[in-house]
Amino acid sequence: MKHGYIAYDLVMVALSISLIVLGVILFLVCKKKPVDESEETLPIKSSAQAYSLMDIDAATDGFNHRRIIGKGRLGTVYAGLHEKGELVAVKRIHPVLVLSNAGFGFSSVLKWLSSAQHPNIVPIIGFSEAPGERIIVRELVRMASLEFYLHQNFNGASLLDWNKRIKIGAGAARGLHYLHEVATPNIVHGCVKSSNVLIDANFCPRVSGFGLNFLAPMEKRGLVGYVDGEYWNGRGGGGASKESDVYGLGVVLLELLSGRGCDEGLLVKWALPLIKEMKLCEVLDPRLVIPSDMKALLRLAKVASACVGNSRKCRPSMAQVANILSNLEMEVCL
Repeated sequence: MKHGYIAYDLVMVALSISLIVLGVILFLVCKKKPVDESEETLPIKSSAQAYSLMDIDAATDGFNHRRIIGKGRLGTVYAGLHEKGELVAVKRIHPVLVLSNAGFGFSSVLKWLSSAQHPNIVPIIGFSEAPGERIIVRELVRMASLEFYLHQNFNGASLLDWNKRIKIGAGAARGLHYLHEVATPNIVHGCVKSSNVLIDANFCPRVSGFGLNFLAPMEKRGLVGYVDGEYWNGRGGGGASKESDVYGLGVVLLELLSGRGCDEGLLVKWALPLIKEMKLCEVLDPRLVIPSDMKALLRLAKVASACVGNSRKCRPSMAQVANILSNLEMEVCL
């Protein structure tokens, strides 16, 4: 009987020691929380830096007219020299738009937009806010816009062969899909057009100018033809939306196919019937040789037609468009 008690005591001691060791192990494991694999791959979100007007003035040499690299519906763009010695694009918003948006939270919006980071978009680096001044600082893509390649430089269009054009359409769609579905909160571009698709040295498209439509929502200059009819007449919600962005991308795809400009909506009216009648050869850019196998271009044309030929509620989502075009890009690159 005595030996039984001793054996029992030994078992209890061993069990107690085991429980203590297990508790220590659990404590150490719980203390160091394992990092989720998805967390390791998430990019670090940046926030736009606030610059003084003096900083911007110095970067642009006093807004020297020789530094102007573009003019648009929202403002004038200057090439500026960043404090780190890098070139940046400095957009100076038109004074009349600054005045009409005086009470709007410009800095808050820019900080929100600057969190968007994707290989196919041009990120916002900083901003400046002063009496009568609203300025946006972006990374400077050291190549021209798609509009310049297609419509302002005859030799430039020939540099964009059919495979490059499919690549540009797919990349632009991926950038817009990121803004629509991945960025938090989601971002509506508001002005998808060929001048807002920049092409870098590797012919990679990067979407610029997103989220700024609040500055001039009803300004028609530079927007007519790139948004659907519902944008202006109020049907289907009206104004800028994900669906109007899809329409704008459809117009850009038609520009890639035809080499023609938007021409305030005439491009859609001309191209859509030809695509529906399967007369694709009449649509294709005459500056390029028509390929013997037109399956890829026909699919691109059908996607463009779906983007511009339907009402908002029947239009494909940007996710669907990006998926189709990305698959098409992979096929032509094989």
